[in-house]
Amino acid sequence: MINLVTEAKVIRLMMLEALVPDESHHIGCSLSIVEILTFLYFNHLNVYPHDPKNVRRDIFILSKGHGSLALYATLCRRGFFSKKLLMTYDKNGSKLPEHASSNVPGVELSTGSLGHGLSVGIGLSTAFKNDNKNNKVFVLLSDGELDEGSNWEAIMYAGYHHLDNLIAIVDKNDFQGYAATSKVLDLSPLCKKITPFQWNVYETDGHDFLILKKTFDQINKSKNGRPHFIIAQTIKGRGVPYFEGKFESHYKSVDKATKQKIIGYFKTTL
Repeated sequence: MINLVTEAKVIRLMMLEALVPDESHHIGCSLSIVEILTFLYFNHLNVYPHDPKNVRRDIFILSKGHGSLALYATLCRRGFFSKKLLMTYDKNGSKLPEHASSNVPGVELSTGSLGHGLSVGIGLSTAFKNDNKNNKVFVLLSDGELDEGSNWEAIMYAGYHHLDNLIAIVDKNDFQGYAATSKVLDLSPLCKKITPFQWNVYETDGHDFLILKKTFDQINKSKNGRPHFIIAQTIKGRGVPYFEGKFESHYKSVDKATKQKIIGYFKTTL
């Protein structure tokens, strides 16, 4: 039986080890999605680590491509590629850039320019429906990314065309690149904005595995033909006090000494 709490801690440690001192950014944005990725890849998605392009696989798209470090570490831990490759993250000439790249085994779409992942997910969902296939498509967005108008066009389309094989997940950590999301463009109450577009909407705790399981169990039981929209409340920088809940962790990097100090602290929590 896989212990998801332990897996999440190991993935966070791997992320910290891969950081390039004074260079790697978007750390807080990556740490906030670890439990979501851990739950999906170890408990929910139909994936094939040794055959990443298997036609029976579910599709996961990290639309918030700046959170790539969490995805890379999760894929590594799940067996898609070696830790040796993970440790090249963000280094010159690496196959693992700071924004998600489809050159990496298991990464379905190169992302980083925000607002495109959901539209691509809709295209794939539509293709699966047209071909009578059971594959599901999962798209993880950031709350700041919802400022992009393309997402709202996609939201309208998916609901109207009953794409019930599509699951959108919003990492609601309440910060974006410029400030708190509430100061840039407040979209609350988000649930009431999405529901009229014919989606099933769920509000959940993005760090609690039991609550995440209940949410996905609800989705599995749903038979009303609607796509699914999960609003996952998270904490930016989750799990590392140096970054947790801090706006500056969006861009902030750490020096070598601080990196080792954080890793040393984190190892005591395992």
